[in-house]
Amino acid sequence: MTGTTTGTVLVARLDDAGDVLLAGPAIRAVAEGAREVVLLVGPRGRAAGELLPGVSRVVEWRTPWIDPEPLPMTGPYALRLLRILRETAPEQALILTSFQQSPLPLALLLKLAGTPRTAAICADYAGSLLDLRHVVDETVDVPEAERMLGLAEAAGFDLPPGDTGTLAVRRPLPEVGYLTGPPGYVVVHPGVSAQARAWPVTSWARVVQDLVRAGRRVVVTGGRGERALTARVAGGAGQHGLSAGSAFTGQWMAGGPTLARGLTEDERTLTDGWVEGGAALTGGWEKNGSAGRSVTDLGGRTTFAELAAVLAGASAVVVANTGPAHLAAAVGTPVVSLFAPVVPAGRWAPYGVPTVVLGDQQAPCRGTQARVCPVPGHPCLSSVPSEQVVEAVTRLVFAKEDVK
Repeated sequence: MTGTTTGTVLVARLDDAGDVLLAGPAIRAVAEGAREVVLLVGPRGRAAGELLPGVSRVVEWRTPWIDPEPLPMTGPYALRLLRILRETAPEQALILTSFQQSPLPLALLLKLAGTPRTAAICADYAGSLLDLRHVVDETVDVPEAERMLGLAEAAGFDLPPGDTGTLAVRRPLPEVGYLTGPPGYVVVHPGVSAQARAWPVTSWARVVQDLVRAGRRVVVTGGRGERALTARVAGGAGQHGLSAGSAFTGQWMAGGPTLARGLTEDERTLTDGWVEGGAALTGGWEKNGSAGRSVTDLGGRTTFAELAAVLAGASAVVVANTGPAHLAAAVGTPVVSLFAPVVPAGRWAPYGVPTVVLGDQQAPCRGTQARVCPVPGHPCLSSVPSEQVVEAVTRLVFAKEDVK
């Protein structure tokens, strides 16, 4: 919006954290031409919204036509949103949606709240509900970040000079070295928001073991509700042949960890904290990083901003198609993406960073948008061997080192 400034613009992205992070470039474009950007999110996207540059404030409403566990849509519930919208009083509103979502329910409520101008991508006839009905070719898999930025540009908002349109978060991020030790570890994030996107737990545990054997430090991350999962994944290496008990007591050096006594150069097994196949012990990092562990379980131990900082310190991240994949992209860390093709990787693969997409993208579940795997055996991801993941990590670690 060259030469002019709009007052308050409301930007809505009402689903999960990853979707909100992908809206970042569009939001920065709006912020360049607006006095204030108010971001309307659902509860699953709030923490991500609060990290986005360009957002003045965040308001929350759980959306019955988008949330996977929807509340009943009633008149009193709609009035809650109408009060939020009237208090915000935006001059314009941009409704950001995925291709399978309709912007029209929210457009109706915005008009009822008195919003003068609304814009959205919409293939359906919208009548007077949208002042800008932006039509795109949905047969082409355009990355979601670019698709949403296209709507902002159609509404007259351009990225600021020098902004390349990649994902980003607010800086500085919290200090997390006391949790992770020095940078250079590999993050493994096994959790997903939908079962259809999950790699088997045994495969996650195996890849932790294989990464450790390859000489990598591993940090396993997850939300508060995923502590049992991260404990299984972090501790599962003991079930795949790593010795019980402490094997590594040396220091992290520039060339990597010191091997414990009794291990040969071919046995890069670093097993500090393995006890009868249980969870790896966590913590124990001195502030100068002189005490180390091969695997650290941070399940349920970080805020969203702290998770961003953990990902920023990683050499690479191994993750399925879920929010932390996009958070890794937003902090510039390469991603090994275990991607189930229930939605197109061309739209939702990590954006703007070196990425290796693994998984059979032609599997029978392709394009189903399923939340529960519709194919027995989950072949799209269960067919991915741990060795392929470790190889991809090695390639991406070199890619990140080359950028420095």
